Amino acid sequence: MEERVEGNATTDFGAPGAPCQADSMPLTPAEAKRQAELVEACWSALAKAAAKAPAELRKGPRGGGRDRDPILQHVVGAEAAYARALAIRPREPEATAGAAVKAFRGELLEALAANRGKWPSRYAARRIAWHALDHAWEIEDRSH
Repeated sequence: MEERVEGNATTDFGAPGAPCQADSMPLTPAEAKRQAELVEACWSALAKAAAKAPAELRKGPRGGGRDRDPILQHVVGAEAAYARALAIRPREPEATAGAAVKAFRGELLEALAANRGKWPSRYAARRIAWHALDHAWEIEDRSH
């Protein structure tokens, strides 16, 4: 099924900015499991990139950019905002608090499986995964 969605400021930035009609299709149990595995794989890629990176990252061409831990906190903060679009309000953990982040992300996965809120599960999973990978690549790029 081919579908086009009108872009917005988020898509101008390169992120998936709006759900499409196909995103509203119900997930089968197998699709929900696969979706959760893909999101977890993206979180794992971010964690691996961060584990290999120095705390202080190379700055951008104009001297800007966050270091590793502030990037990780930004990702968790965005996920807390995304959680509201999934009809949950978990407490945002410190990005360096491993067990708290794992529990927080477990709540996100449960909300994705429940498919409630203003964002369809397929869209929310794509947005969460894209954001984690985008920053994993940023950390990798700026570590060298």
